[in-house]
Amino acid sequence: MHLSDATLPRLSRRLDAPTYDRAALRPSIVHIGVGGFHRSHQAVYLEALARTGELGWGETGVGLHSTTMRRALRPQDCLYTVVERTSETDSALVVGVMRDYLYAPENPAAVLDRLAAPETRLVTLTITGDGYNLDQDGRFRDREPAVVRDLSASGAPTTWFGYVVAALGRRRAAGLGGFTVLSCDNLPDSGAAAQAAVVSYARLRDETLAAWIERNVTFPSSMVDRITPQPDGALSRELARAFGVRDRAPVATEPFTQWVIEDDFANGRPPLEDVGVQFVSDVAPYKLTKTRLLNGTHTAMAYLGHLAGHRNTAEMVADPTMRSYLSRLMREEVAPLLPSTPGLDLRDYQATVLDRLANERIGDPLSRLAGRGSTKMPCYLLPSLIEARREGLPAPLLTLAVAAWFRYLRGTDLSGNAIEIHDARLDQLQPLARRGGLDPSLLLRNRSVMGPLGDDLVVRRELGRALRDLETLGARGATEARLGTGRRLSALGASGVTMPTQAGPLEITTGA
Repeated sequence: MHLSDATLPRLSRRLDAPTYDRAALRPSIVHIGVGGFHRSHQAVYLEALARTGELGWGETGVGLHSTTMRRALRPQDCLYTVVERTSETDSALVVGVMRDYLYAPENPAAVLDRLAAPETRLVTLTITGDGYNLDQDGRFRDREPAVVRDLSASGAPTTWFGYVVAALGRRRAAGLGGFTVLSCDNLPDSGAAAQAAVVSYARLRDETLAAWIERNVTFPSSMVDRITPQPDGALSRELARAFGVRDRAPVATEPFTQWVIEDDFANGRPPLEDVGVQFVSDVAPYKLTKTRLLNGTHTAMAYLGHLAGHRNTAEMVADPTMRSYLSRLMREEVAPLLPSTPGLDLRDYQATVLDRLANERIGDPLSRLAGRGSTKMPCYLLPSLIEARREGLPAPLLTLAVAAWFRYLRGTDLSGNAIEIHDARLDQLQPLARRGGLDPSLLLRNRSVMGPLGDDLVVRRELGRALRDLETLGARGATEARLGTGRRLSALGASGVTMPTQAGPLEITTGA
């Protein structure tokens, strides 16, 4: 049975489908970037809210680039299924809170009209960390081709911030208030990133409008968490067999979900606290814990796991050596650097992370986690290493993760097999990785990625050792050596496996 409004009454006997009046949903939210994560996370919270009888927060999905969601969602009335997978069973939920989907290149006027409409109170984003058009220091890149094109064009914009600013200009001219722009991307401060993109672009167009936006629009930060692998065709077939429903856009996810939002809204907010969302005054400690322990662990396992021959998260966690590596990485080198967070036990959090990663029915491909390494490394993993060095603390496991990324960037594994790498800066970084070989200096000097680590003699030395160990001992041997369960590290002698701390924090050289 195909998924649609017409079939919902019959489908509700087979799986958990909405029974509220979808036509009564008010389109208060516009979401830009309707990928798998949004559909398994934010939209599920909104669905739970609608099922309490709160119908004031329906959403409109907007796509800027890919036609995938347009082709999948429109024929089935923007309905889709979320399959929640434990290690043993599946449960299926039909989400109906999205009432419309607009593909911007096809109808830019409709997108602008929806954003500028008085009913729109909240604009949410999942556009990935690269989508904010900011450099490593958080400055807006005003010479990017898309920005130049939008600034010079008299027609419709092409960037998300171009649409948002144009819509806010219309609202200002019509005497309407602003709306809230809520980023749901994994960034150290997603609210600040969204604000920098919108206000910087607005300032290039109209200083007066930029000032109005700063007074009338808020940009709360948020922390989002739910492991959601990229959907594939197999999921649609499994859904048809298990539940008798044909869905062009299903998404599978884990049982765990978390959403923490800074309580700073310009035009009212949905009562999401009724369905499990935490509203707090400061998201920073929650986000820091999540990005360092979950995203940082994801980043480490992507490259080291691939070099060790693993292809998904569950497979890597099932490997006793690699599970021990991940556990000790979190416990010994990451968690000690984190602040105390109200209501959060770091030991329990680490155990939960490992249990989630071990769910073999939701195993995330390491190739997906390895994408965009030049963005993820500086956001998720390198900050822990930088902080460890400032404190003079040993960090052999973090260093091994960085060395694995350097080795991965060459484009071949330890057996010479080709690796397909997805990174916007690959053309810049791969030649450095290949020319450098076992010497990490060329990549370390790239400050836009590596920050102050390029000037740290200890990091340079230990990275070189880790690169040599990956080549001579293999990924498993290099890992075992640092765990103290394998052969001694190359060229370390009696110094063991830890970074020397007697040199002090950040031993710096200003030379080449």
